[in-house]
Amino acid sequence: MTATPAEPAAMIRASEAGAMARARELASGVLGTTSPNPAVGAVVLAADGTPIGEGATAPPGGPHAEIAALAAAGDRARGGTVVVTLEPCAHTGRTGPCADALIAAGVARVVVAVPEPTELAGGGADQLRAAGIDVELGVEQAAAEAGALAGWLTGVREHRPFVVWKVAATLDGRVAAADGTSRWITGEEARAAVHRLRATCDAVVVGSGTALTDDPQLTVRGADGRTAPRQPLRVVVDRRGRLPATARVLDDAAPTHVSRAAGPVELLAELFDRDVRRVLLEGGPTLAAAFLRHGLVDEAVVHLAPKLLGAGPSLVGNLGIPTIAGALSLAIIDVTRLGGDVEVRLRPNRHTGGRQFAEGRS
Repeated sequence: MTATPAEPAAMIRASEAGAMARARELASGVLGTTSPNPAVGAVVLAADGTPIGEGATAPPGGPHAEIAALAAAGDRARGGTVVVTLEPCAHTGRTGPCADALIAAGVARVVVAVPEPTELAGGGADQLRAAGIDVELGVEQAAAEAGALAGWLTGVREHRPFVVWKVAATLDGRVAAADGTSRWITGEEARAAVHRLRATCDAVVVGSGTALTDDPQLTVRGADGRTAPRQPLRVVVDRRGRLPATARVLDDAAPTHVSRAAGPVELLAELFDRDVRRVLLEGGPTLAAAFLRHGLVDEAVVHLAPKLLGAGPSLVGNLGIPTIAGALSLAIIDVTRLGGDVEVRLRPNRHTGGRQFAEGRS
């Protein structure tokens, strides 16, 4: 089946619009913890529009967002409205159908951002309507799809993880000096932002060249410098077996996968099979260029330091683009000051064709 088209623009109350913004925020807060399930947020409003409960998707096997929000609201949910970023599921996986729970809670209305795109979990809205519940689909859908659901939706549509490419460079686009030194191009605030970004991902990927040159640990550390309790999978692409046993990425601080994949397509297939839905690509210019050439970078996070080197490796390798007319075009979606540095978030300007959607939630 194909994705359910968004319904005509719904008339929603100001309280519901505010709840949807909060639901997206809640979903973003659990990125990196829910895969292979989607990161979803939900808010319960009383009949007068007052927020009375909220929740986000738990790790696999735990409650979905709607269930957590209903539990927080308790009996006050009866006659109220549930605002959720993804259509409530109608199937039984590791947990029961969210549609059944909403009906049992006696809610009067459900406001949904993204219609369920999978065959396995679809039908929730129809089930709710059959029970007499008012349902609005496609409310602020684009914002939800571009947010915490982006990784899961990429998995559904393209059967691969969503890839975020992170790179730190000088103002003239150098990732290291001519003598190979690169630590530290950016300041403390930018480095702290990298740890926050890693925490939202299921895996962090580097090539063997980066692992050999920089010997990174690739862990997530908090503001206090301590290793975070939840760590993404560390992945080193090492086709030639060059990674030494003493590499820090092989310590016991986090799980590590050393891949012999022949290219990014094969690597992403490996990671998808491991339930990875959001990848942070921190490799060097060569690996970044390979992903970009294959159209496999979904978002770029570029940290620019106000420094000039004039020599040294560029932030990306050869893309095989001979003229300016063929340049890869990216759209700036956010610019943030990080101390003395600047973070620029971009997404490639491209369109994704329709696919057969099969993946669901468990």
